[in-house]
Amino acid sequence: MLNVDLHCHSNVSDGALAPAQVAALAQAKGVDVWALTDHDEIGGIAEAREAAGDLGIRHVTGVEISITWAAQTIHIVGLRFDETNEDLRRGLASTRSGRERRAREMAAQLAEAGIPDAFEGALKYVGNPDLISRTHFARYIIERGICADVADVFRNFLIEGKPGFVPHRWATLKDAVSWIRGAGGIAVVAHPGRYDLDELSLDVFLREFKRWGGAGIEVITGSHTPDEYGEYASVARKYGLLASRGSDFHAPGESQVELGSLPALPASLVPVWHDWNL
Repeated sequence: MLNVDLHCHSNVSDGALAPAQVAALAQAKGVDVWALTDHDEIGGIAEAREAAGDLGIRHVTGVEISITWAAQTIHIVGLRFDETNEDLRRGLASTRSGRERRAREMAAQLAEAGIPDAFEGALKYVGNPDLISRTHFARYIIERGICADVADVFRNFLIEGKPGFVPHRWATLKDAVSWIRGAGGIAVVAHPGRYDLDELSLDVFLREFKRWGGAGIEVITGSHTPDEYGEYASVARKYGLLASRGSDFHAPGESQVELGSLPALPASLVPVWHDWNL
């Protein structure tokens, strides 16, 4: 059985390791098929592909695109696309724009809450200044000793109703799926258990996702509980979606699970990689 991990991050977005280091960790953890899915950025793909080839693991292109749907942020993973596609590249560039302005507003709120110099502090953890994010601020807040870990940060800061939360208008669902499909790739809903979607809202979202050409959903992911594995396996069957698996790894000791350490997909599901000739 192949160990497939199709969701993780490097320091090109909000991970802690360089793409080649993530590839080495994936290989060390027994991953057979791997995708680096940095947020709204494909700048790490070349390094990831080269490192994976040197290490003897199979690599597919990946990205995690931020969208705004029904006033909340949802993530769509793109897999196995042509990263030279100009529409995709322009779309991701437009999605990244505005992050610095948002980050400065977040820092201003944190300063009012008694955490000064948060913008400069977050920048110390940023590998790509175009992609400064809440995760970088979280690492600074931990460094200051204000919170014990990332989960503690996101209970007290950087979420709606708490200091440091600044919404951002991302791409639309149609845009994200169209960019991925236009580049020859497969669009997958990332960690659906993380979103505030009731049964009706999830139904509306998934029907729209499929209408634009979305094909998959993450079932086994580091962001889901074991109970949610079964819940979203049922969702995949109900909507005829391919099932994906990914750790959502960001950093050693920080992520909920390590690369490649998740259980296998249920046998009754059709994996997103079922026709990849692996």
